[in-house]
Amino acid sequence: MTDLIENIIPEKIPKHIAIIMDGNGRWANEKGQDRLFGHVSGVESVRETVKTGIELGVSYLTLYAFSTENWKRPKEEVDGIMDLLITSIANEIEEFNKNGVRLLTIGEINDLPKQCAKSLNNAIELTKENSKLTLILALNYSSKWEINQALKKIAFAVKKDDIAISEITEELIHQYLFTNSIPDPELLIRTGGEYRISNFLLWQIAYSELYFTEIQWPDFRRENLVLAIIEYQNRERRFGMLSSQIAL
Repeated sequence: MTDLIENIIPEKIPKHIAIIMDGNGRWANEKGQDRLFGHVSGVESVRETVKTGIELGVSYLTLYAFSTENWKRPKEEVDGIMDLLITSIANEIEEFNKNGVRLLTIGEINDLPKQCAKSLNNAIELTKENSKLTLILALNYSSKWEINQALKKIAFAVKKDDIAISEITEELIHQYLFTNSIPDPELLIRTGGEYRISNFLLWQIAYSELYFTEIQWPDFRRENLVLAIIEYQNRERRFGMLSSQIAL
């Protein structure tokens, strides 16, 4: 592991990493356990990823924890995830404050079960002064819904003459997204061997580097995050330009 970390260029650490935490259910099934066992086991991966992010100097870490589409899953699994979320957040507050982790959420939190929303809002309040790493949980989140809501709000502002059509820019749209106070991720990681984005941060990842791994989320550890960052640092990010232009 020491050798791997030595390959990281400190000046090129991505400021914001987003992760689609996939594979909990399949991992559990492979071990003859129910799907919730996989979600419970995945909590340790979250802890280690946050710890490694702090160690490496990552400023923002966004985790896709529960999508709007996940409500379609069996009720017992959804209920178990919500209970796990409540207990996990409550158990981590002390550690968050110790390590300087600020918690934020994106998504329709108020549509979550009442106790779950209360636990999240409490943790957000208790960690708001921390500044080492901002952990953003995407909960009851859908990127298409997010963009749809942003456009409706902009259209309403135009109707009220608060905004002129000529003033609608990418920067203005960004202001109406859940992530308006967060920089776009430079690196998006998906675990579990699937190669799709699953309605996650569609606007924000326009120029993110995408990294897919067969590792299922409960097995994702420090070295896996380090490998993803090394891969990121070995890529040339041109943003539509030529290599020769970037070199100038």
